[in-house]
Amino acid sequence: MTTPDEDASAPQLTFADLQIHPAVLQAVSDVGYESPSAIQAATIPPMLEGSDVVGLAQTGTGKTAAFAIPILSKIDVTSRITQALVLAPTRELALQVAEAFSRYGAHLKVNVLPVYGGSSYGPQLAGLKRGAQVVVGTPGRVIDHLEKGSLDLTHLDYLVLDEADEMLQMGFAEDVEKILADTPEYKQVALFSATMPPAIKKITSKYLHDPVEIVVKSKTQTAENITQRYVQVSHQRKMDALTRLLEVEQGDAMIVFVRTKQATEEVAEKLRARGFNAAAINGDIPQAVRERTINQLKDGTIDILVATDVAARGLDVERISHVLNYDIPHDPESYVHRIGRTGRAGRSGNALLFVTPRERHLLSSIERVTRQKLIEMDLPSVDDVNEKRVQKFRDSITEALAAPGIELFRKLIEGYERNNDVPMADIAAALALQSRNGEEFLMTEPPPEKRREKPDRAGRDGDGPPRKRRETRSDLATYRIAVGKRHKAMPGAIVGAIANEGGLHRSDFGHIDIRLDYSLVELPATLSAETLKKLSRTRIQGQLIELQPDRGSSKPHRGKHKPK
Repeated sequence: MTTPDEDASAPQLTFADLQIHPAVLQAVSDVGYESPSAIQAATIPPMLEGSDVVGLAQTGTGKTAAFAIPILSKIDVTSRITQALVLAPTRELALQVAEAFSRYGAHLKVNVLPVYGGSSYGPQLAGLKRGAQVVVGTPGRVIDHLEKGSLDLTHLDYLVLDEADEMLQMGFAEDVEKILADTPEYKQVALFSATMPPAIKKITSKYLHDPVEIVVKSKTQTAENITQRYVQVSHQRKMDALTRLLEVEQGDAMIVFVRTKQATEEVAEKLRARGFNAAAINGDIPQAVRERTINQLKDGTIDILVATDVAARGLDVERISHVLNYDIPHDPESYVHRIGRTGRAGRSGNALLFVTPRERHLLSSIERVTRQKLIEMDLPSVDDVNEKRVQKFRDSITEALAAPGIELFRKLIEGYERNNDVPMADIAAALALQSRNGEEFLMTEPPPEKRREKPDRAGRDGDGPPRKRRETRSDLATYRIAVGKRHKAMPGAIVGAIANEGGLHRSDFGHIDIRLDYSLVELPATLSAETLKKLSRTRIQGQLIELQPDRGSSKPHRGKHKPK
């Protein structure tokens, strides 16, 4: 077993020493890489030699290049058959991996195709028909293509399971085994995981042949020059909290991270309505618009960028002083990557995190993985915000007094004062009010959040101890899916399949009630028609779930199942 230290340096080793394909070496050089990371130096040689590999490493250690570089070095670019398959737990990771393959294979004529849920089958089917030597996909969508006959794995040479523990945790264990069973016995397999639970060991012993085991130990993954703080705030109060922070925090530019493409547009629009220079970027925005938006962030035309993880990948703008996790990420590695957008080039940075009461466990996971305790901070008060507004108002007057062209307006005001016998202070106040365009100048305390209290219900006979009340969420509605106990449906599989196909996250799920022939699942009440259509075609255990709003009187039994 190889156990390299991620922080150990080996300056004498370069990518040129690893005997990789010259075209791949040129692409690696093009992106500015010279020396391999610990996991790359330990993984690339055995993979080039044809050995199976098990790598234990966190995201951010460079493991994508560790398997992409040797596969690209050995792939037959003259053949159009699918030779390499990479399985990833989420569509975001699938896109990242596919992009990495394309980047390192830039000087090879290699076709890389990402296939994942939540997107149209058309382009994926067309890409498979043209011939894709490398396919990167999520388990559910890969199985769909196998069942349609659009994906042929009979000549597969290389198989990678990326973030295998996350895949199993999301309920993809049976899907992964089904895919593995459909591949040739003699192929090279690489499995990467942050942990090694029994289920991973089972797959390793069953499908890998005498694998080389590589463990990368790393120190704290977050930079010391980044101050990390969090605010506990309810979901409904997030925009108010963000507004207060933006008005009081001293900084230059900020990236606000949200989970979904739709949220980028919504949050950016609300910020613009509050007078902030904000713009959104997400995976649906054309490259030309993305580049223009980033240039505007660089030159100060905009100060706030609202982004998803995928859209912000590779973003390097020095003036970003703050990163705000508006939606807390569900894995610590995403948090590390997000806050790495600030504190660049040796400058200090600020990382802020919004945590709802239901998400405290995610905060604990982040602190455990980063080995850093985040500092809890209080939101700026209404008085703090108003004091800042008054100060900015005074500063704006001072700046305007020194501006060219003030003489013309001074004469106009003096004339108005003489002709109307109105004090100068009243005129100035009227002009200031006019500039507000009807908006309130001082912030007022928002009304307290309403909580629906339900009386405790006693035991069945009225004399038992009161039952524990469970929190209800007004943003959720009950949906019915056509799989149940008869289909051996489990909560993890339901969450994994729906989250992956619909672009949802675990926090979007309420209670799950699995019955004999169907199940009831609480999901966001605002699911779009497009998302509902996609989810209706999702399969669990090979069965179409036919998701639709529950029209009956049945509701999930509280306490039955809750996503962990």
